Amino acid sequence: MSISNITVFMPSVLTLIGIPGLETVQCWIGIPFCVMYLIAMIGNSLLLIVIRSERSLHEPMYIFVGMLGVTDIVLATTIMPKMLGIFWFRVPDIYFDSCLLQMWLIHTFQGIESGILLAMALDRYVAICYPLRHAAIVTRRLVTQIGAVITLRAAFLVAPCLILIKFRFQFYHTTIISHCYCEHMAIVKLAAENVQVNKIYGLFVAFTIAGFDLTFITLSYIEVFITVFHFPQKEARLKAFNTCIAHICVFLQLYLLAFFSFFTHRFGAHVPPYIHILFSSLYLLVPPFLNPLVYGAKTKQIRIHVVKLFSS
Repeated sequence: MSISNITVFMPSVLTLIGIPGLETVQCWIGIPFCVMYLIAMIGNSLLLIVIRSERSLHEPMYIFVGMLGVTDIVLATTIMPKMLGIFWFRVPDIYFDSCLLQMWLIHTFQGIESGILLAMALDRYVAICYPLRHAAIVTRRLVTQIGAVITLRAAFLVAPCLILIKFRFQFYHTTIISHCYCEHMAIVKLAAENVQVNKIYGLFVAFTIAGFDLTFITLSYIEVFITVFHFPQKEARLKAFNTCIAHICVFLQLYLLAFFSFFTHRFGAHVPPYIHILFSSLYLLVPPFLNPLVYGAKTKQIRIHVVKLFSS
C-alpha cells in the first residue's frame, strides 16, 4: 500500500533488476554463470561421492573438504536459479520474505565456509607442528563438534540481520533492488527509515566472522611455514607444502574476492554499480566452481580415487 509518492508501506514483493547498466547483455552473461554453476555442482558432488565411498579418505582433512563441498552446493544453489530467472526469463519479482530467506542463507553459508577454512588451517597446523599427536587431538568427534559450532555461529550471528529488517522497517523508498540476489546492504538501502543500527550490526557480523577467522588462519599458516622451514630434508618440506597448497589457494581466492566486494560496496562511491554487482556475484560463484578443481588437482589422494572411480 503506497502512503506517499516516495515511500511504500511494508511491500510484499521486491524486484531484482539484475546487473544495472548491463540489462541488454544479461542473457549472455548468464551463459558463463550457468556453466560455472553446472561445473560447481558436478565437481562438488563428485568430491562428496569419492570422500564418502573411500574409507581411506575418512580423515579430518577430507571430512572438512566434504563439508566445504556441501556448503558450496547450497551457496551456489541459493542464488543461481533466481539469477538465471532474471537473466534469461525476465522473472525479476521475489516475495519479500523469500528475499530475506535468501539473504539469510547466503550470509550464513558464507560464514560457514569461512569457518571451515579456519578448521582446515588449524587441522594442518596440528598435523605439521604436532604430527605424533594429530590423531589423538583431531578426532572424528572433535570434527563433528567443530562443524556444529561453525554452523550455529554463522546462523545465530546472521539471524538478527533478518530480524532487524523484518521488524524495524515499515516504509521503503522503493521496491527495486539494484542487484541480482538479495544481499543485506542492498535491502537495507531501500528503507526510508534510520538504518544506522542495521549498518553497524552488519559490520559487526562481518568483522566478527571474517576478522576472527582470517586472523587465526594467517597465524596458523605462519606457524606451519616456520615449522616446515626447519625440516632437515627437502622432500619432507615439499610434502608438507603440498598438503597446504590447496587450502591456501582456496583461502586466498575466497578472501580476495570477499574484501574487494565488501569495500567497493561500502566505500567505492566512484566504482560503477555493474562492477560491484559482477564481483559480488563472482565472489559467491567462483569458490564453488574452483574448490573441487583445486582439491582434485592438488590433493593426490583425491585425484587418485577420482581417476579410479572413472576407470572402474
